Amino acid sequence: MHYSRIMSNFAPNCGFYHLGMKKNIVILLLTALTLSSCGSFTNLYKHKLKEKDYDYMYEAAKEYFVSGQYTKSITLLNDVITILKGSDRGEESVYMLAMSYYLNREYAIASQSFQQYYTSYPRGVYTERARFYAGKALWISTPEAQLDQSDTYQAIQELQLFLEFFPNSIYKEEAQDIIFEAQDKLVEKEFDAAKLYYNLGTYMGNNYQACVIAAQNALKDYPYTKYREDLSLLVMKAKYELAVNSVLSRKADRYRDAVDECYAFKNEYPDSANVKLADELLLKSEEALKGLPEEDEVIGEE
Repeated sequence: MHYSRIMSNFAPNCGFYHLGMKKNIVILLLTALTLSSCGSFTNLYKHKLKEKDYDYMYEAAKEYFVSGQYTKSITLLNDVITILKGSDRGEESVYMLAMSYYLNREYAIASQSFQQYYTSYPRGVYTERARFYAGKALWISTPEAQLDQSDTYQAIQELQLFLEFFPNSIYKEEAQDIIFEAQDKLVEKEFDAAKLYYNLGTYMGNNYQACVIAAQNALKDYPYTKYREDLSLLVMKAKYELAVNSVLSRKADRYRDAVDECYAFKNEYPDSANVKLADELLLKSEEALKGLPEEDEVIGEE
């Protein structure tokens, strides 16, 4: 397939609107002919590397890129990128290498390569796209919620910076969606920790307080999370259990806290399937308060 037609079809997806505009037509046609007939990439690569034919290797990398052979494109670009630094091809080669990694699903190194691009070319042709894909690639490479989420925090930071630099970008909506998804992954980790505390109950102490703290911190840090109702429900249940399992001197305050939490849940989620449970815990808490002695009658400390 002719190079210009390939790039025209491929450009909208990768941002290569200007890629190859200054190419050497003769070298390019020879490259395309050789690539289509050569049976051994390894032999070609070794031969051209030995000859230091960097122009040929660069054009070959382009051809491999547009034909979807990203591993070969990566191999060639890694050998010519230093040589091309400072030339009119240098900027293009750095971005093409980063995109090759991305399309080859090597997301962690792709993110690093995009960062290298926009650091080296802060006002470059592809800076907007590089900043966006640096965050997106990092997000794709993040592990499941139970594992370390350092990359998730970094992905959010990358995309927030992208939105600051390019508030009207065509990638704005997608960047915002990724940020919300990434935040929900962080909340999921905290939610799992809060549930663990709740399930531990009174094992080796009263774990309900830790449950409440973990869930409330998640709600404070991420108020718009999709886990908001689940976290609020957990807080309500944990506060009730905390009151039930408290010493007598703390029961009244904690039951009143549980009552307040039940009302808060009902007010925020009036149509929730868990309103019935809120009503049950509210009734139990109010009944428990009626049976408790006055504060000055309470004997003993926690």
